[in-house]
Amino acid sequence: MVRTLLRRRKRPVAPEDVTVVDKPQVRRAVSAAALGNTMEWFDFGVYAYVAPTLGKVFFPSSSPGAQVISTFATFAAAFLVRPLGGLVFGPLGDRIGRQRVLAATMIMMAISTFAVGFLPSYESIGLAAAILLLLCRLVQGFSTGGEYAGATTYIAEYSPDRKRGFLGSWLDFGTFVGYSLGSSLVTVLTAVLSDEQMLSWGWRIPFYVAGPLGLIGLYMRMKLEETPAFQEVEAKHQEAQKDGALTEDPVEQARMSGKGRLKELFTHHWEAILICMGLVLLYNVTNYMVTSYLPTYMTSTLGEPDLTAQLLVLGTMVLVVLTITTVGRSSDRFGRRPMFLWAGSAMVVLAIPAFLLIKQGGILLPAIGCVILGLLLVCFAGTSASTLPALFPTHLRYGGLSVAFNVSVSLFGGTTPLVASALVESTGDKMVPAYYLMAAGIIGVISAVFLHETAGKPLRGSSHMVEDEQQARELVAHSRTRAGRRARDVWIGLRHGRLPRHHERKGDE
Repeated sequence: MVRTLLRRRKRPVAPEDVTVVDKPQVRRAVSAAALGNTMEWFDFGVYAYVAPTLGKVFFPSSSPGAQVISTFATFAAAFLVRPLGGLVFGPLGDRIGRQRVLAATMIMMAISTFAVGFLPSYESIGLAAAILLLLCRLVQGFSTGGEYAGATTYIAEYSPDRKRGFLGSWLDFGTFVGYSLGSSLVTVLTAVLSDEQMLSWGWRIPFYVAGPLGLIGLYMRMKLEETPAFQEVEAKHQEAQKDGALTEDPVEQARMSGKGRLKELFTHHWEAILICMGLVLLYNVTNYMVTSYLPTYMTSTLGEPDLTAQLLVLGTMVLVVLTITTVGRSSDRFGRRPMFLWAGSAMVVLAIPAFLLIKQGGILLPAIGCVILGLLLVCFAGTSASTLPALFPTHLRYGGLSVAFNVSVSLFGGTTPLVASALVESTGDKMVPAYYLMAAGIIGVISAVFLHETAGKPLRGSSHMVEDEQQARELVAHSRTRAGRRARDVWIGLRHGRLPRHHERKGDE
């Protein structure tokens, strides 16, 4: 009898605890989510590459250095409103569903990016031109506050547990494809058009492309269904409503509201928020340093030709695109935690050598420095989308990830080009970007130390996700065998007067 009770201490996985994914639906979910990121980062790639031109169009009275800083200040302003977007869209996505919110953010992003191409210049309406550019960037930032966290949550909740790293990496694959497309378009325009043509009308062309991209992305997202994890939580909520439990309990009603979810998030999941912010800081400082600041750093600070700098960074992005899904698959095999630990440590060691190579001038040595930064970046990019959603339970996942992700990106990621350019300008030290990356690496490593491994495990509060019925049967059988062995070990220990160790019980959870 005692042994039977011990066997029930932790119920083994039952068939109803396992969800077999719909493979065509998974492909549609990954494609639609990745396309949204493609469009978002198409805009970032364009903005980073045309920053010197935008400075001349919207801030012509300033010096070249001040023009760059003013342009990046407008770029950074969009990140200041991202936490507001996260506070609105995150809890909303946990309440009404991921799909609806992702469709709304796509509409806002497409319209605001498309509108930049129609803005009049400073010569036409003066300071109002810069204000209009700022307003478009603020709308972009607000919508982006719900975009990445929602897309990451959506893919994670659709992915089989064993392939979450691989499928999640396609989200950031879309990120860097979008950046590469945007930067490639600007590079071609720079090579084909004269400086006068680029300044007059050429810079508008990339922003016009955002309109059709947005329509395609919106169409794909409107065809999506809700994730299995959200449907499961919603079904339980509706069942509780039928029983009258929720309507009669004001405490439960308050907990399920937007404010209640945020309160629960900060009181019970603050450790997950801090870990998430640290990992996001590492990823996004590296990301924006390479994608947004590096082209301007090479041209404005080091004096390299525009085309050389653009080709070097574009080549780095192609390297990231070609390797990112391999990194995602590797995180399924070796774990998320080791990927962050090793890559963060490598960042601390290699940041200075990479920038010393970039400073040498020419093509070969700077290309090696860019490759080093690109390989470090892809380790974070290919792992983040599967790591971050696993930090939070289903009913708080979208909101928790939105808040932690956007606060960290706003404070440290999106401000990276502005802070780096301002520090280089004020100190005259061209190695400041390397020091900045080293600091980010240290914070990332500390965060990874406290990260619990989630590779191959179900998301918190969600069912096990598998690819087919065979895997489901194997999972159930393995769980029952493991539960029996655990009960046997506890029974033997009790017979010999030993209590089970805490770490052994925790390891089976």
